[in-house]
Amino acid sequence: LVLLGLVALSECIVKIPLTKMKTMQEAIREKQLLEDLLDEQPRRLSQDSDPDQKFSSHQLKNFQNVVYFGTITIGTPPQVFQVNFDTGSSDLWVPSVDCHSPSCSKHKRFDPQKSTTFQPLNQKINLFYGSGSMKGVLGSDTIQIGNLVIVNQIFGLSQNQSSGVLEQVPYDGILGLAYPSLAIQGTTPVFDNLKNREVISEPVFAFYLSSRPENISTVMFGGVDHTYHKGKLQWVPVTQARFWQVAMSSMTINGNVVGCSQGCQAVVDTGTSLLVGPTHLVTDILKLINPNPILNDEQMLPCHVVNSLPTLLLTINGIIYPVPPDYYIQRLSERICFISFQGGSEILENVGTSETWILGDVFLRLYFSVYDRGNNRI
Repeated sequence: LVLLGLVALSECIVKIPLTKMKTMQEAIREKQLLEDLLDEQPRRLSQDSDPDQKFSSHQLKNFQNVVYFGTITIGTPPQVFQVNFDTGSSDLWVPSVDCHSPSCSKHKRFDPQKSTTFQPLNQKINLFYGSGSMKGVLGSDTIQIGNLVIVNQIFGLSQNQSSGVLEQVPYDGILGLAYPSLAIQGTTPVFDNLKNREVISEPVFAFYLSSRPENISTVMFGGVDHTYHKGKLQWVPVTQARFWQVAMSSMTINGNVVGCSQGCQAVVDTGTSLLVGPTHLVTDILKLINPNPILNDEQMLPCHVVNSLPTLLLTINGIIYPVPPDYYIQRLSERICFISFQGGSEILENVGTSETWILGDVFLRLYFSVYDRGNNRI
């Protein structure tokens, strides 16, 4: 979770629909990347599955914009948790009953004593994200995602969590989907166990992040449901097996180079809400897009100008990916809109370049994304 943060296989594709949440205007103004929550709009919970086909689809309640999350279970009998499926980190953790921080007490907590398959490991851990931090211990238990089951999966049990964003988000924990080199030393991430134990037919997963509350967002494991996208998949090689990181050759607005002038790296991250880049470049982009900000905030502008704003063009592996203003602008009210760019990518370490951009949900709502560990490509 950075800064806060194929072939269709009908016999073994598991799809987990995700939930979106709406942000608060005040939190966006404070530049939080995972914002406080407002106006939850719950929908009826339903589930469809076909055990013979190893295919599962869960319709969840749907929120408006920014953070996407879905359901897993841990333990025997199963304890249900909402988790952020995050391509920007590699660890799985949920709050434990031993955590009494405000951010734990507002969420579902795992009780090891109620699971007959739980094994304590007594190793202490500290995890840090842009949106907060947690301290806890490791344990192992049975994890289920849809109808995919992993026994003896090592995961974190939070015993202390920072207040702020982690206190307000509607999900309980995080399920990281990045490479094992980012995971806690000596542990194997969830997706690697799915792959290594042949729980899934192919070592791939994919995200469809919807832009409309009435549409279901989905993460799928073991293959690709091609009904979620149009056209041919454009594969891009991963440049470094840590984050889901690719080379980007240019970033332009109205023919002006606004970033990546010498080439750069882009991290594709479902756990980041915005488009995040080096602070000085983001500042220049905001000035170009919004020369007359309102509310003394360079990211705020009147909504009536949105249709006249330029399209951002990203070039990745020779393909131009347009990001029109309807996608990089968020409506906060009838009159006030927000530009979804954020500085701060400088905090990323060991990415092999002096300029890195994080392509968060603003980008991924536009483009269906497939993550192929077998061929190290997106």
